[in-house]
Amino acid sequence: MEIDGTQQQSAAPLLVEEATQELGSEPYDDEQPSYVPAELVKPWCSNDASALYHCYLIQMKPNFCYDIPVNDIVLGMRSELDCDVANMTIDLEVGRGTITVNFKKAAEIHLSSEQVLQCRRFQITIFRILLDHELQNLGKVLERLCLGQNLGIESIDYLLLPAARMHQRPSIIDWECVTSVSFRCEENSEYHVDCSSPKNCSGVLHTKNGMVCTCRIQNSLVYTPHTGLLYCITGLLDDLNGNSLLIPRGRRARTYKTHYEEKHGIKLRFDQQLLLKGKHIFKVQNYLQSCRQQTERDSSHTSVELPPELCSIVMSPLSVSNLYSFSFVPSIMHRLESLLLAVNLKRMVLDRWTENVTIPAIKVLEAITTKHCKENLHLESLETLGDSFLKYAASQQLFKTCQNDDEGDLTVKREKIISNDALCKFGCDRKLPGFIRNECFDPKSWIIPGDYSGSSFLNEELPFNERNIYIRGRRKVKGKRVADVVEALIGAFLSTGGEIAAIYFMNWVGIKVDLVHIPYERHFQVQPEKLIDVRHLESLLNNYSFRHPHLLLEALTHRSYMLPQIPGCYERLEFLGDAVLDYVITVYLYNKYPGMSPGVLTDMRSASVNNNCYALSAVKARLHEHILASDNVHSNIANTVNNFERLSMESTFGWESETSFSEALADIIESIAGAIFVDSEYDKNAVFQSIRPLLEPLVSPETMPLNPVREFHDYCQKMQYIMKKPVKSIQNGVATRTIEVEANGVVKYTYTSTASNNDTAKILACKEFLRLSKGN
Repeated sequence: MEIDGTQQQSAAPLLVEEATQELGSEPYDDEQPSYVPAELVKPWCSNDASALYHCYLIQMKPNFCYDIPVNDIVLGMRSELDCDVANMTIDLEVGRGTITVNFKKAAEIHLSSEQVLQCRRFQITIFRILLDHELQNLGKVLERLCLGQNLGIESIDYLLLPAARMHQRPSIIDWECVTSVSFRCEENSEYHVDCSSPKNCSGVLHTKNGMVCTCRIQNSLVYTPHTGLLYCITGLLDDLNGNSLLIPRGRRARTYKTHYEEKHGIKLRFDQQLLLKGKHIFKVQNYLQSCRQQTERDSSHTSVELPPELCSIVMSPLSVSNLYSFSFVPSIMHRLESLLLAVNLKRMVLDRWTENVTIPAIKVLEAITTKHCKENLHLESLETLGDSFLKYAASQQLFKTCQNDDEGDLTVKREKIISNDALCKFGCDRKLPGFIRNECFDPKSWIIPGDYSGSSFLNEELPFNERNIYIRGRRKVKGKRVADVVEALIGAFLSTGGEIAAIYFMNWVGIKVDLVHIPYERHFQVQPEKLIDVRHLESLLNNYSFRHPHLLLEALTHRSYMLPQIPGCYERLEFLGDAVLDYVITVYLYNKYPGMSPGVLTDMRSASVNNNCYALSAVKARLHEHILASDNVHSNIANTVNNFERLSMESTFGWESETSFSEALADIIESIAGAIFVDSEYDKNAVFQSIRPLLEPLVSPETMPLNPVREFHDYCQKMQYIMKKPVKSIQNGVATRTIEVEANGVVKYTYTSTASNNDTAKILACKEFLRLSKGN
């Protein structure tokens, strides 16, 4: 994204009244739908002879050492995936490190109705076991599978299957593993009695299922009724049987046979059989969480010794690697579902757009993901970027189309467009809340494909095209979240498609703006050089040469200094320049530091774009000496200058100022920026290059001071303090703010600060809290 913008054909004028006439007529309902992509929901009827599946290979590469490898998984979809999704790459945050997941298009295959039923039985069984760690509900779920299939019920429908190894090809699916859910003892013992067996082993073992070949139990999933636990069998223990000594920690030594009799009342009948080596099955977790910590001991690390006769085989053959690999699949599929939502939203927006601009689905996903998801991407950076462009686009549109309005009227009209209430209504009118990802992924709530228990979907037609999407229940989404997502989507289109794409999205969502230049009508009856030193001021502005010096005169004229020859004061230009500066500085920081975390961008923008910074910059350049204002205003400016001169002039950013200041000092930077913007025919790059020397050195991640407000919130969260709602008021031009912090129902801290405005009062209160809490 470039600083200098691109002109486009004129769009419809901004219609403030039309855009917001219904705002507030109906209260916002925070119970909003949760969408499911149509690509994942399909009806299936057993009468269908076969179905075509588009197969994708889910390849997983661990970036750590572990004794259990991961295997590839085959994803079978009834719909072909968009290229943005088909080539998806994600990193899973595992306690040991990260696993890189890549998607790769594999093949198209036809499956018979019987094969599909086998696949569904397999994936329901393996996922119910991984999620529930028990078998109690499995039978009922499998019964509903047959019922739902016969009735043609719409459900989440795709296949997740073990991939065949190279020696098993040409099929990409490991069908032997898929059919493991139909394990029958009598079918296996007959064909496997001649298999080579470990030493001290007869070749067959007595299990709860009957006699089973050792090769069938060494890679199997078993259930032990006496404990109600499931284990993955990884082999036989060469030197241990029921008569071997078991030495529990801190207890007397006894044989396994004695242990089972004393603890469980079970007499081992086949005590000469080698014991099985089993692992606890894996716990399915949310592996999308950023910086996820492994807070509890992973029981799958440890192995147990099991007598074969106490084991009932549930699935065979099923390797521990396959079971381990499938434990990551819910997180992978949740990301896929989220990305498909982003694809559907992108298609909905761009359905009638003819420009050849690519908007990556991952950027749209970032824009609809809130921090509550606790993932490694969320909307804060894009929201910051989109907020600045929204303010800029709305401000320049109002400035050029409402040339008879003063700054107060312009501000009121802009607020009706960019306020959270207005943005929420725009978003709701376009059905955006259903796309918002606002909750941390809970694997327990993940719907297993083909599992008809508890899943019900409503079909909903999306606006502006004929595409459908499905609704799965409702959840609470605050109006502020909807507004944030609208801003973030503006940022997503802006950062990847440029200003034309951002303007297109804004017009689509209901904010009618364009970037076409309209001449600014002003009639001066005085030569600017008679009242201001134009050449000296231009030298301060990186030698920018004004085509219309009258604009510079207007930018320096305070409302208290009005002559008949000067048609207006600087307030309109300040209104415009404030938005332009906000935008160009935000874009500069976004492009300059692309790898920084979203919170850092927000803090850097706040540290650079505020009245204190602008006022200090004006004093540093001695611009206050050129302001045309009354004696009272100049007296106020002089007091501010004296206060600022006590501060360091090395930097013009941050939150250091703790004193009142004349707003005229900050206004003058913004009004000059507005004057340059109009004079240069809306050239934002000219504004940035001219004003930048006044703001140097610009903030960087290394030089940025900590935001005391953010530091206050982070500290309270870390200490688990409860922050009470702050009390604030303004009387006689003095802002008062009181913050209060509780811990275990006891007030730990209360502080009241006063300043010239609410923001400064808030900063002072947070600074004092941090000083006291840290003992400084």
